[in-house]
Amino acid sequence: MEFLKKTSILLLVSLFLFNCSGSDEGNSNQTESLYFPTQTEWQTQTPESLGWNTTQLQPLYDYLSNNNTRAFIILKNGKIVLEKYWGNNHLNQPFTQSSSWYWASAGKSLTAFLVGIAQQENLLNINNKTSQYLGTSWSSLPLAKENLITLKHQLTMTTGLEYSVADLDCTLPSCLTYRADAGTQWYYHNGPYTLLEKVVANASGITYNQFTDSRLETTTGMSGTWIASGYNNVYWSTARDMARFGLLIQNKGKWSNTTVLSDATYFTNMTNTSQNLNLSYGYLWWLNGKSSAMFPSSSVVFPTSITPNAPTDMISALGKNGQFLDIVPSKGLVIVRMGEEPSGSLVPTVMHNEMWQKINLVIN
Repeated sequence: MEFLKKTSILLLVSLFLFNCSGSDEGNSNQTESLYFPTQTEWQTQTPESLGWNTTQLQPLYDYLSNNNTRAFIILKNGKIVLEKYWGNNHLNQPFTQSSSWYWASAGKSLTAFLVGIAQQENLLNINNKTSQYLGTSWSSLPLAKENLITLKHQLTMTTGLEYSVADLDCTLPSCLTYRADAGTQWYYHNGPYTLLEKVVANASGITYNQFTDSRLETTTGMSGTWIASGYNNVYWSTARDMARFGLLIQNKGKWSNTTVLSDATYFTNMTNTSQNLNLSYGYLWWLNGKSSAMFPSSSVVFPTSITPNAPTDMISALGKNGQFLDIVPSKGLVIVRMGEEPSGSLVPTVMHNEMWQKINLVIN
């Protein structure tokens, strides 16, 4: 799902007119080794022990609560420092540590990681054409144009497929038509992304949920599930599950002493600029600190980073209605926010920037 489906150009412009007071990256991360929780135990540490400004905690919590947040977690070097829950879950029950919530488009970043695992197992190669895994005529493009599209184009939102369509989520061939040659256009198009899940399933011979469980969840202790929603396949999990994935990314694909993603080249390419059209996009990951960015629902390049108030080395998995997973290696931080659409008609990108303004007052 697109997390900025209703965003207007005017709202996007407002993002980079904010006070661009991005945090310094600092040197506090590397002095302590990472902690990895077990299935049943997760160690904590207090904000006081880290020298954080606890007088600013309540304003942060008030902001999150007022903007329909359900779960918020901050890890420092793997240990939980802040963890708070508000409101009710989708079953109208109190939201707790065990409540599941949808990742929306933050699940794209999870898919990018899983594609990397499939490649390291030689099940696929991202430089191969998509039709090798989906068959020809998976789109309505002439065969010569369809054959230009590779898995890498799907990972980088550069398939060149027409985006002025009635439903960007649609994965039917009739919805996937030609606009430009693959690699020459960046647009946040859900349909070709979603088909990556079918690619992995076809290449591995098992369902996408089975692949996720066997390659990722059993090692990390995650216990989420992909649930079909229209054309989309949405990952649901607890906030702690999302934090576990963030910790895995912070440690570059290694969970404690177990390597989950061993392909260091793929990991580096996934978490750095993947093409020259949108500098703020890797393989389905958002990258902070770049000189320009393109956003969902827009083909305009803006002279801003995605989250000016956040550290420049932050990478993010971002989803509709403000599903945020932020990893900041320089500060040893993993931050999770799950919830409903922010109040006050804020688009999630704007809320993300404002949330970091509040976080900075706590951690700096």
